[in-house]
Amino acid sequence: MLKEKANELRLKTFETIYNAGGGHYGGSLSAVEILTVLYYDSMNLRPSEPEWPDRDRFVLCKGHAGPPLYVILADKGFIDPARLAELDKNGGSLPKHVDKLKVQGIEYSSGPLGQGLSVACGMAVAAKLDKKDLYVYALLGDGELDEGQIWEAAMTGAHYGLDHLIAIVDRNRNQIDGNTEDVMALEPLAAKWEAFGWHVQTVDGHDPEAIKTAIAQAKAVQGKPSVLIANTVKGKGVSFMENQYKWHSGQINDEQFDQAMKDLKGR
Repeated sequence: MLKEKANELRLKTFETIYNAGGGHYGGSLSAVEILTVLYYDSMNLRPSEPEWPDRDRFVLCKGHAGPPLYVILADKGFIDPARLAELDKNGGSLPKHVDKLKVQGIEYSSGPLGQGLSVACGMAVAAKLDKKDLYVYALLGDGELDEGQIWEAAMTGAHYGLDHLIAIVDRNRNQIDGNTEDVMALEPLAAKWEAFGWHVQTVDGHDPEAIKTAIAQAKAVQGKPSVLIANTVKGKGVSFMENQYKWHSGQINDEQFDQAMKDLKGR
């Protein structure tokens, strides 16, 4: 069920970016299964009551992956689906990078990389002080881990024992200007997070059931935050985009659109 929903959302995400004239295809398509599990299984939300105090929080640290999140918010009833046509349009209400002030259901306005995990830590600290039994989820890009502030936040999460904080790294191994290991090597990534005091799991980021199981295991951890390193494919589902860093953002022609539709509808 979750896999079928993810395929549906990936197709809609691709069409939404294409109709906007182009945009962040690669990192949007790699994150679809992760977002699907969060919004259709793991998170406790009320679309009819978006500011419900006891809701789980989601921080999209890699704010350029707004399109699949917008598609999900429309599908879940947070926003009018007609607004998807306004993605990245002058005067439109859906900016390329997510904006809390413009889009209901967005918890944090992101775009500048490296800051989101700090915000998620703050949310988790506040929930702990308020004795609220809610979870805070943060989705990071792996290229984003080049930012030093990420590791300051990692220290913070461990120091305060934020066991209701679950970070997920979209480990597609490509960032805007190359392979992550060529730009700034991240490996051994799991060992780094463990050294910072986090509970670490490595998971197939395109297997919804594996993600679902890993989140359940993370929720059982006490006294420390958890991180899922989700191995994914940049541009997942579109043959000429997969594992190609140049499709971090871009535009396509009609022939490429037709090929992408064949790829995505054939899944």
